[in-house]
Amino acid sequence: MRKLLITGGAGFIGNHVVRLFVNQYPDYSIFNLDALTYAGNLENLKDIEQASNYHFIKGDITNEAFIDRLFGEHQFDGVIHLAAESHVDRSISDPLAFVKTNILGTVNLLNSARKHWSNNYDGKLFYHISTDEVYGSLGDSGFFKETTSYDPQSPYSASKASSDHFVRAYANTYKLPVVISNCSNNYGPNQFPEKLLPLCIHNIRNNKPLPIYGKGDNIRDWLYVIDHARAIDKIFHHGKREETYNIGGFNEWKNLDIVELLCDIMDKKLGRQVGQSRTLITFVKDRAGHDKRYAIDASKIKEELGWEPSLQFEEGLEKTVDWYLNNQKWLDHVTSGDYQNYYQKQYQG
Repeated sequence: MRKLLITGGAGFIGNHVVRLFVNQYPDYSIFNLDALTYAGNLENLKDIEQASNYHFIKGDITNEAFIDRLFGEHQFDGVIHLAAESHVDRSISDPLAFVKTNILGTVNLLNSARKHWSNNYDGKLFYHISTDEVYGSLGDSGFFKETTSYDPQSPYSASKASSDHFVRAYANTYKLPVVISNCSNNYGPNQFPEKLLPLCIHNIRNNKPLPIYGKGDNIRDWLYVIDHARAIDKIFHHGKREETYNIGGFNEWKNLDIVELLCDIMDKKLGRQVGQSRTLITFVKDRAGHDKRYAIDASKIKEELGWEPSLQFEEGLEKTVDWYLNNQKWLDHVTSGDYQNYYQKQYQG
């Protein structure tokens, strides 16, 4: 049975990746390693937690000795590395936390993979998931390609850029089999409500202000999280070693436009007069170092691996709104912190 370690598997993107691999590959043994910080939630995986090929491990990738013991005990064949601090605002207020998790944590994993695979790399792979933010900011035209030079503009993107460089360095120096992907903004079910869309959904439902940075004219490319999980599956199984793949939704939206669309969808779903929720929009002081535009050229993964998004953005946004409205208990637990009790009850009770 192939043993696969997925780090950060209780987080937003990670839980969708874990679920896909557990369901799609019953002959794999999937180990989900997560520190269960504020954004890691085991309730995200209640539907598969009893699966015979699924195993949860609570632990921190910054703990070098722990990671080394884990590799020694389980002899993983592959790693899909998603664990990361990811919120730009938090990186501005606490950069060191991002250095520890995103850089040191990644190097700990690389070191253990190299040590325990002992240069016998047949059938082994270290897959590192990164972000389009490492490329910096675009003007009104152009797209990020896999060959775009790095130009990170925030402590978060700088930490991810550094981790990308370490992964490539280990491939070059030690011949470790690696692959990297850089994705655009993800949206969909189970996202922690510090991010734009779930925050606005939560606030609209509760008639609270919708904070928009600056004029709301920053542009992002949006990717449905389940489509991202499908792309990760494709890259893990068919991507070329030492290659980079950009994953995007072919979906550019200004922040203000997307929030206005979200307001109108929510008004219809909640039985309110369309336009009512737009009055909640509140412009706030722009974030420090706020990148103007991200846009990904995802033609490489489409041409080489046959992947493309399955949903148009409007359809994906409707599905996302429906999920949050139908899972209010989940959202209440996350926003109150009560979900931390789930781990105690489920694994320590």
